[in-house]
Amino acid sequence: MSDMRGRRILTTLQEDGRLVVELAEESLPPPTGHDVVVRVEAAPINPSDLGLLFGPADLDNAEYGDGRIVATMPDGARRAMAARVGQAMPVGNEGAGTVVAAGEAADAQALLGKTIACVAGGMFAQYRTVDARSVIELPDNATAEQGASAFVNPLTALGFVETMRRDGHSAIVHTAAASNLGKMLLRITKEDGVPLVNIVRSPTQAAMLKDMGAEHVVDSSSDDFKAHLVAALKATGATLAFDAIGGGTLVGQILHAMEEVASEGQEYSRYGSNSRKQAYIYGSLDTGPTILNRSFGFSWSVGGWLLFPFLQSLDAAALEQLRARVRDNLTTTFASQYKARISLEDALKRDAVLTYNARRTGEKYLLLPNG
Repeated sequence: MSDMRGRRILTTLQEDGRLVVELAEESLPPPTGHDVVVRVEAAPINPSDLGLLFGPADLDNAEYGDGRIVATMPDGARRAMAARVGQAMPVGNEGAGTVVAAGEAADAQALLGKTIACVAGGMFAQYRTVDARSVIELPDNATAEQGASAFVNPLTALGFVETMRRDGHSAIVHTAAASNLGKMLLRITKEDGVPLVNIVRSPTQAAMLKDMGAEHVVDSSSDDFKAHLVAALKATGATLAFDAIGGGTLVGQILHAMEEVASEGQEYSRYGSNSRKQAYIYGSLDTGPTILNRSFGFSWSVGGWLLFPFLQSLDAAALEQLRARVRDNLTTTFASQYKARISLEDALKRDAVLTYNARRTGEKYLLLPNG
């Protein structure tokens, strides 16, 4: 078998501070051992992909050409990203497609012609070589598009619930809850009987989640947001939050509301309540500073939550259990919706870039590399 040729998206930060994102030709050698070559048919553009693809580069004033973008990176970001200067980096955490070539190992050969999903990185490409032992074989009736988001959002939502149990909490607060991930978390918590407080950013989003059966939905854009948040925390007893926003005051507002609920009817203490309050930031929809006005006592913690370190903390049996749940409920609990479907070429055009890079809730794009 000869080398397989295709195109992929690469992002390169140059020494002079210019960011170059472009379509590039590549050649994939025949797979060996456990490796398989996947013809990538669908790959979602996740917020985590955008951080590598563009970061804080000035896309409004970038140069857009035929399959190429040249943008300026702010000085501070360029210094922070010094380790990637000069490296042409492939993009795309996850995706799905058909196995078109396989190494000699039995597990690789068994996947020939099968539709699989994987989280291998570099999935914004027409072809990708991956390890057969790390993929999910999709059910016979599932399409690549249905399996394209089978890893990041589903395992993140399941990871939130597992983290809740590990940390000794009994309910969850989730921000940007109208996202694909938020909808998955809503369905999971309903199935598992876990109380969930959904924080959204508009009345339209609130109505959508209520139509899905959400019991506790709080609109952060409303004048009575604080009162409704406190009421939802009282009803659920939630002391754990997962925040997709990152910047601004929302995390502090959530912790303050948790403390208000915990302190009600308790004897005054200048140290606050003993209720343990935890907020995990897992996204950066707002790239500004996280502002904490410490009005919530001393029994609190704010930290980061990342999917891959969480998965590495699981033993093989626990990880397979999560993956099996995703596979068995791919078109129901873990279904994703997309605003638009675009080719690799269209993904580098100005109008598309400025739309999907805005990271608006409910406006995720799906790449069709071979479409």
